[in-house]
Amino acid sequence: MIKDFVKILQFVAVLSMFFAITACSDGNDFMQKANNMSKKQQQETLDSLNRCLVNQEKEAINDYIKKSGNTYAETGTGLRYRIVNQGDGELLQTGNVAVMDYESRLLDGDLLYSSTEDGNKMIVVGHGGVESGLEEALLHLHYGDEAEIIIPMRLAHGLIGDGKRIPPCATIVYKVKVIENQLNK
Repeated sequence: MIKDFVKILQFVAVLSMFFAITACSDGNDFMQKANNMSKKQQQETLDSLNRCLVNQEKEAINDYIKKSGNTYAETGTGLRYRIVNQGDGELLQTGNVAVMDYESRLLDGDLLYSSTEDGNKMIVVGHGGVESGLEEALLHLHYGDEAEIIIPMRLAHGLIGDGKRIPPCATIVYKVKVIENQLNK
């Protein structure tokens, strides 16, 4: 699946280069008309590619869920999560400081980051600094919860990845345990 995403990303890059070259033409009337038409075609092509990427990712996520045999809740943004072990604390809210043990992987199981290697993750909920999908998921968790979270690429690191361990177009699976929940003062 990742190879398909990379091929599509490469196609988009080539297409973008073509339109950039066209836009840098000598400015004659014919090229201006062609450039105006190509912007519409470019938008239609990019819209089509985006729909294709989203559908492929949904299929990959659904396959992952089916293979796991687990049931996940789905939010309106496409984020999926399941509570593995219910904690006994309060629901996290914007402004709470959440400290977590975590592990992040690709859908194929390749390890990206973990608290074992990189230390616990501390997040002020609702204040950025992490994937928007992880922030959204935290608002569904309680102190002490252990959860598995599937973050679609657009709620994670999108088309470019993080430049380190997360590749372009990556769907991320987080396994987290909220081990602290403090009001941010």
